[in-house]
Amino acid sequence: MGNHNQPIGVFDSGVGGLSVFRRIRANLPHESLLYVADSGHAPYGNKPAELIARRAFAITEFLLDQDAKAVVVACNTATAAAIARLRAHFSIPIIGIEPALKPAVAETRSGVVGILATSNTVRSDKFAHLLDQHGHQTRVMVQPCPGLADCVEQGELSGPHPRVLLERYLEPLLAAGADTLVLGCTHYPFLTPLIQRLAGPEVAILDPSPAVARQLHRRLETAQLLADGRAVGGERYFTSGAPEPTARLMARLLGQPVTLEVLPERFR
Repeated sequence: MGNHNQPIGVFDSGVGGLSVFRRIRANLPHESLLYVADSGHAPYGNKPAELIARRAFAITEFLLDQDAKAVVVACNTATAAAIARLRAHFSIPIIGIEPALKPAVAETRSGVVGILATSNTVRSDKFAHLLDQHGHQTRVMVQPCPGLADCVEQGELSGPHPRVLLERYLEPLLAAGADTLVLGCTHYPFLTPLIQRLAGPEVAILDPSPAVARQLHRRLETAQLLADGRAVGGERYFTSGAPEPTARLMARLLGQPVTLEVLPERFR
């Protein structure tokens, strides 16, 4: 049985998972958090599932070495590629992420929902199953968005490059009458202001981060692993890539200084 004051590990291929991390921090202020940006292997969106699963295992091993009591896979592609195997192999709570399709289907008024996702997420069996579960009473349009997560990794949250990509990806969805957009990659919430501006105020944009933070809270509560209410939660950040540019970008996305440690060699 774990100790309730052990940290929670969160990881992603890069900085996208910080959209989930900041929500966990807001919801669970007493928890200590570890964040791993696997920037040395990013982006995951175009890599073979086998490589992504290998990275997910290596990072989870590292987080367990750091005494993590739970792990959040803050990456849609890694969740699709590896979550079932991670859960079969490790005994701690492992929380994944999937596009918020169920709430979108409940919310849409026009009956058309658009999902913005990476190509790998769109091709996965897990995603096909999700569509099968929730996509019947609604027209669900899936839009792969090559290059969009890269914009966030390069710190381009506005400006011509992400705007041109988004105009292209949103056009068919909006033309078909989509009034609800689902963010199917943890990088995309950082583009929400731009997406909202292009889609217009009538279009709802659903970010799954709040649901992940709630699920984590539930799982920790059930396992009696929630941190002591008197604890002060700290944060540590790790990367498998070049620390300087990543630390600068992370600090910008989180709005606070970030000290980034490099993952030990055997986990890189």
